[in-house]
Amino acid sequence: MTEMSEGLGTMVGMELSPVTRALAVVLLGAVTVGTAGCAPVTADRTDVQWTSTTTQESTYAEDSPEAPVSTSSTPAAPSTSSALATLDSLPVKGRAPKTGYARDLFGQSWSDDVNVDGGHNGCDTRNDILSRDLTDITFKPRTRDCVVLTGTLNDPYTRTTIAFTRGQSTSSKVQIDHVVALADAWQKGAQQLTSEERTDLANDPLNLQAVDGPTNQKKSASDAASWLPPNKAYRCTYVTRQIEVKARYRLWVTSAERDAMRRVLASC
Repeated sequence: MTEMSEGLGTMVGMELSPVTRALAVVLLGAVTVGTAGCAPVTADRTDVQWTSTTTQESTYAEDSPEAPVSTSSTPAAPSTSSALATLDSLPVKGRAPKTGYARDLFGQSWSDDVNVDGGHNGCDTRNDILSRDLTDITFKPRTRDCVVLTGTLNDPYTRTTIAFTRGQSTSSKVQIDHVVALADAWQKGAQQLTSEERTDLANDPLNLQAVDGPTNQKKSASDAASWLPPNKAYRCTYVTRQIEVKARYRLWVTSAERDAMRRVLASC
């Protein structure tokens, strides 16, 4: 194609008759257009975004840490500043005598007849919390997915993984902790609550957490001044939930308890 255009260009430059010269010009224009249509495409074009096929360094998840994924629907903790503000609003008093305390003053254990989240849903509170906090759950047949048979707990108190199996000798491996222990609540204002309010307190999901059984036994009825979860990474959430529960049910804190909570929140 190039040789032909050069030859026609020579003809145009020669002394030819007007008709021949006009014919040569027309032919030269046609050849030039055709040649442009056949021009090869190169990587020097700037109107196309070229994508390199060179393999880059791996950026898959295994090469960089991922943010931890929560497997629990535990109530989210408010911000530290909000928790501190709520803590400052709580009355500070001494611990009242434990005289008269009994578990049944907080209603039937795991009652569904309550005015909190999960109440009146046809499932008892213990199984509601197991369903919330465990993963890989199986349910007992014909219980409308109420009775948890097996599951896995990623325990926030110890940062261990516990296999749960429902049974007389195995169920206690995973226990439901009252974040604010009921005996502690009794000594810090729950005596003045109505029986319905105490039953709500004992079954409120905000105040309940599935945890390692032996660790729950060690906690017993302790407050934040005398016991905190061994897993330090969970202490901010734990203390914040205690504060929210105490605010919701008009309970107070002791000065030692308040100071312990402040120390934890200061590190969050």
